[in-house]
Amino acid sequence: TAIDLRDKAILELLYASGLRVSELISLEVSDVDLQAGLARCLGKGSKERIVPVGSKAIASLKKYLAHGRHRLDKKSLQFTLFLTNRGGKLSRQGVWKILKKYVHLAQIKEKVSPHTLRHSFATHLLENGADLRSVQEMLGHVSISTTQIYTHVSQEHLKKVYYRWHPRA
Repeated sequence: TAIDLRDKAILELLYASGLRVSELISLEVSDVDLQAGLARCLGKGSKERIVPVGSKAIASLKKYLAHGRHRLDKKSLQFTLFLTNRGGKLSRQGVWKILKKYVHLAQIKEKVSPHTLRHSFATHLLENGADLRSVQEMLGHVSISTTQIYTHVSQEHLKKVYYRWHPRA
């Protein structure tokens, strides 16, 4: 359904880009460059930033835009990227409800919020070798100390790797 295509695009984009919910719901169709794999968002303090978007999220967005969005666009909100089933602009609470629905369907017991996807985005980048400064830019943090909050999990990961593989650990 159009809703399923929208929801998949939302969840893929949140994890692929590290966007805040407020940034996601403010996106317009023109903010996403499917060819370049980039999204332009307005972050905290009305600061614009460009974030890379991975191939899985791009594929989901293409499907949503080609086969789903026009079926939701009942109010001719030609600019807003993600629409409700009534054609309105999606709210923060709407994104929470979407995530809650899929967390329940996946039988995940842990608490999951849209920010969990942002946190996972940052943590997975850092665990796989991304530098802190680049992650800071992608998250739209003014201060690198804010980004360093995400390194605690990475340090745990590094300790595991160290104790498993270092001969004198």
